[in-house]
Amino acid sequence: MARQLHTEHSLSDVHESVDTTRPRKGFRRILAYIGPAYLVSVGYMDPGNWATDLQGGARFGYQLIWVLLMSNLMALLLQSLSARLGIVRRRDLAQANREAYPPFVNFCLYILAELAIAACDLAEVLGMAIGIYLLTGLPLIWGTLITVLDTFLFLVLQRYGIRKMEAFIISLVAIIGSSFLTEILIAKPDMSQVVKGFVPSALNDASLYIAVGIIGATVMPHNLYLHSALVQTRKISNDTKGIKRALKYNLIDSTIALNAAFFVNAAILVLAASVFFTSGNTGVARIEDAHKLLQPLLGSRLAPVLFAVALIAAGQSSTLTGTLAGQIVMEGYLQLRINPWLRRLLTRLIAIVPAVITILLYGDEKIDDLLVFSQVILSLQLGFAIIPLIHFVSDKATMGEFTIKTWVKMAAWTVAAVLVYLNVKLVADESIGLFRSQAAWYWKWLLVIAILVFVWLFLTMTFLPLVKRYRKKQGETLHGETPELKNLQVARISRIAVALDFSSSDEKMIAYAIAQGNTSVTYVLLHVVESVAASYSGEASDDNETRKDRGRLESYAAQLRNMGYQAEFHLGYKNRVKEIIRMVRDSDADMLVMGAHRHSGLKDYVFGETIEAVRHALQIPVLIVGK
Repeated sequence: MARQLHTEHSLSDVHESVDTTRPRKGFRRILAYIGPAYLVSVGYMDPGNWATDLQGGARFGYQLIWVLLMSNLMALLLQSLSARLGIVRRRDLAQANREAYPPFVNFCLYILAELAIAACDLAEVLGMAIGIYLLTGLPLIWGTLITVLDTFLFLVLQRYGIRKMEAFIISLVAIIGSSFLTEILIAKPDMSQVVKGFVPSALNDASLYIAVGIIGATVMPHNLYLHSALVQTRKISNDTKGIKRALKYNLIDSTIALNAAFFVNAAILVLAASVFFTSGNTGVARIEDAHKLLQPLLGSRLAPVLFAVALIAAGQSSTLTGTLAGQIVMEGYLQLRINPWLRRLLTRLIAIVPAVITILLYGDEKIDDLLVFSQVILSLQLGFAIIPLIHFVSDKATMGEFTIKTWVKMAAWTVAAVLVYLNVKLVADESIGLFRSQAAWYWKWLLVIAILVFVWLFLTMTFLPLVKRYRKKQGETLHGETPELKNLQVARISRIAVALDFSSSDEKMIAYAIAQGNTSVTYVLLHVVESVAASYSGEASDDNETRKDRGRLESYAAQLRNMGYQAEFHLGYKNRVKEIIRMVRDSDADMLVMGAHRHSGLKDYVFGETIEAVRHALQIPVLIVGK
């Protein structure tokens, strides 16, 4: 079901499966590159967009069209940066993060990415369920459960390769676009009012919430992971000319695909404004209400049918790309791959649970509110995907001549600043409302802790690459000429501590420790007991595990003494890191020998953090032995 990755390729099954290096002429040359941006674009027209666009158009008329346009321009800029990362470095965003940030920061970024994917899939589940209900009358609860079956559709498409999947997605995009083109022709909106909507206007609290939802629905964090991986399905020439050609054609691909997505979003908002806002139905906030009112207000039976068909197509297309994004995130951060059908099923079940609970507890009326909320959750994750991306494509050491230009860098940081500002304002407003409410004290404290964690993660993610770059530059400029080696003597080592974990590597660890000394050196054997009793009782614990661990240390020490070495041992309890540091200091050790745990995934965050924490806390040499 699950296996460790032994390849650095993103989406290894389809990596470089489309050969663009073969000679082609005319339109066929660019056709080889067309596809990745269309898979990305469906995320910009998923059911979550429908809820925010419908509410924005019905409540505020054409006022928020400029927000859609701004979001589309932001998306085009960020997706082009994502594609650049994948084309130039042949790394997706998750892989690049794993290489750049400490394990715990990466783990937090992974959790946030998975939350974004779950929020996105939640919107797709609800959208498809609503579309099925509108078309067939099947209750939402059953439509929600039926969406589990699309797991098998993903498996079928995956067997035919990436090009067939791209063709399927483009077909669904065409269905959505043609449906809304027909809707607009039927609605006949006032074009002068539409043009006015492109002029930026001030936002109040209500319109800000919808605007942030629109941005979250348009500029999606998981799409940045997705695009940086999908461009690697194209085999390109690794020379400068080949990379420039790939960047050029992928920019064309992104521009066409994302403008198609903008047309769909704008069409939904304009349709809501021209049909509901102008008729005084400003309270229309549910997709079902919009569908119900289309026929009497437009006088057309075709309009509601097209609306439902487009909604199902949007949900189905988005769910496929959401699965790919989940696979990319898990492989990139954890270097762990599970079977695609299981990954799809898990993602879908995580999305179905809150949908089913909401329907059972509150009924169908709260579904659209849940849709909008899912898009706000997406928006809150944006900064944690955008800022690392900008750092990576701005780094000359890894991007070389393909580092983004200064004006692009300024535009990207401006976009990031706008998005972070909107999110901070939204969180601040909602937090103040919670503190002024009668909510229980523990909810308020939980909110404070969550905000502090987010602030820490944001500052670390933002400034750590800058600090690393500065230190590297200082090291290169301040080292000066090579100094003459005069003093190569080190202090005599008399006590060597060895941290043992009672694995098959114990013998190797002790052997390396002995290689650093001789029979006059005292070898201090250390082990930390982590049983439940040890966690509570510490040194007073006398459970079976503690007795066995003490006996094993005694056996090791006795064997060493029989060989002519000096040996002693110490047991620690509870916290692994703190106890190793304490025992090393208490024993006056001059050197520590530890094992390098060759783990990946979640174990890497546990053991990797142990080694780093111990190494930085001690002032003595630390020898890390590979296992």
